Amino acid sequence: MFRRLLPIIRKEFRQIRRDKRVLAILTLVPAGLLLLNGYALNLDVQHIKMAVYDEEKSASSREFVNSFVTSGYFEYVRMLSSSAEATALLDDAQVKCAIMIPGDFSHKLQSNDAADIQVLVDGMDSNMATTIVGYVQVIALQYSQKIILRNMAKIGRGNYIPIQFEARIWYNPELKSAKFLVPGLIGFILAITAVIATSLSIVKEKERNTMEQIDVSPVSSVELIVGKMVPYAVISMIAAAIVLVAAYFLFDVTIKGSIFLLFCSTLLFVMAALSIGLFVSTVADSQQVAFQLAALLSMLPTMIFSGFMFPIRSMPWWLQVVSNVTPAKFYLIILRSIILKGVGLSAFWPQVVYMLMFVTVMLTLSVRRFKKTVG
Repeated sequence: MFRRLLPIIRKEFRQIRRDKRVLAILTLVPAGLLLLNGYALNLDVQHIKMAVYDEEKSASSREFVNSFVTSGYFEYVRMLSSSAEATALLDDAQVKCAIMIPGDFSHKLQSNDAADIQVLVDGMDSNMATTIVGYVQVIALQYSQKIILRNMAKIGRGNYIPIQFEARIWYNPELKSAKFLVPGLIGFILAITAVIATSLSIVKEKERNTMEQIDVSPVSSVELIVGKMVPYAVISMIAAAIVLVAAYFLFDVTIKGSIFLLFCSTLLFVMAALSIGLFVSTVADSQQVAFQLAALLSMLPTMIFSGFMFPIRSMPWWLQVVSNVTPAKFYLIILRSIILKGVGLSAFWPQVVYMLMFVTVMLTLSVRRFKKTVG
């Protein structure tokens, strides 16, 4: 069997070497996509343009406004002369939020009463608006704690605070969205490149009218499918290594878990993606149709149903069921578990079992479909 497989593998490597476009798709495109998307996709909300209407203009109100500026998330754009001016700025999208400080702000604080602050937020982008409201709540809480400490010191209670807490953030202490998005980008890029590249392999044999030669050769359908998968699997693994190295140097994404487990799980996912491409290749009759089908079957499910951008648990139950048809969903769980958490096989073995089942089913379908095509 190996003697029959070796010529197929050599032939496929020669075709890949001659076809510069496929070679570029498998090697250079993944690193380029990581570079572009890694810098473009950023869920960290920063440089929020802010306007302030300070009716009191006291030292306390200026200190409160300064707490927003020093947080590093807000940019103080301008001081408003009236509350109506805030509406105009929000309408023109010149600011994302406006803070309205009442005239009795410092008086309420000195008399231990609650000072009501109004914050107007542009809600066109719901995710950004939610993040801005969260930032405002945290900054207001920190400022309130500062006022409590001052009042406690005045009555001789020192720095007493009834409840204290210390938050420890695991896996991503810097709260950088890149460390969450980059592993997802790796799965997204590998899925697209592997499926598209292999979807053209058997179609080329159809367009060149070499299927009859394959039919009379001693090579079985299984051997042909495996022989065509091996070169693309090798090149895809090299591309995965390039992407991981680029992620380390560009985005400081380090592998905390086992590199061996990462290699094995990536190889399994590459085989799953290649099996999809091979199935598409047995269905399509031309390279143009194969490319369109491969892009449709790889890009949309990986983008929507993998958890790369949209949380699956927030979807309706029937969409959560549909999401199980894409292996990228399970590969991203493995990838993030190994890279960010550093856990072992016991944490994600169900995902490994699923991908094994997926590869088995898709290869079986590809072999049966290929037999029908040749016959």
